[in-house]
Amino acid sequence: MSGHSKWSTIKRKKGAADAKRSKMFSKIVKEIMIAVKEGGADPEANARLRLAVNNAKGVNMPKDNVERAINKADKGAENYEEMSFEGYAPNGIAVFVDCLTDNKNRTVSNVRAVFTKYSGSLGKNGSLTFLFDTKGVFTFPVSEEMDMDEFELEMIDAGAEDIEIDEGLVTITTAKEDFGSVHKKLDSLNIEVENAGLQRIPNDTKTLDVDSALKVLKMIDVFEDDDDVQNVYHSLELTDEVAEAME
Repeated sequence: MSGHSKWSTIKRKKGAADAKRSKMFSKIVKEIMIAVKEGGADPEANARLRLAVNNAKGVNMPKDNVERAINKADKGAENYEEMSFEGYAPNGIAVFVDCLTDNKNRTVSNVRAVFTKYSGSLGKNGSLTFLFDTKGVFTFPVSEEMDMDEFELEMIDAGAEDIEIDEGLVTITTAKEDFGSVHKKLDSLNIEVENAGLQRIPNDTKTLDVDSALKVLKMIDVFEDDDDVQNVYHSLELTDEVAEAME
């Protein structure tokens, strides 16, 4: 199982098991609001908003919360900006931090402080771009009615590069340009996607001993707990031993 798929599975378990659900809601609300600012309040005419609303359903976010976020953004109540940061965790693990913020100075200060506290280093924008590819990633639970052989063939025809199944969760990876066609195919098959979006996937991963890996993952956790942080991507190989130590 690839590192990013295993990371998706672990984060899904954590989100279902603890108070991080409220953090997930907050991140989706911000994504909804910036999507509305970009393309309007109609999900049918705004692909980014439609995707954010779909992801809200995937984490069982109440419909009222979604509608409030859309209305709030449509009225221009808040203004969020996208920011990205690149750097290294200890032992040469590349880290990409994507943010949505209403206070750029606060976000820069917080991100720099985390890199410093955990013995990492913040780099210049663009310095790590070559280490990651932007891919479309879809995750959803396996359905008992699914004929997986037939399903995989249809997904490959639609543009899927990789299909993995782990502990009842399907993860489909596509090239960035095939994201839309795979999304449409899943819709046509009436498959309720739990999460979909473009993610930064490392071209290569690095294996560390369990103790060193857990220190890096602690740093990742602190980033993800920051209200301004939407997503964190890294090049750490999540071995079975590391995954077990996280549980």
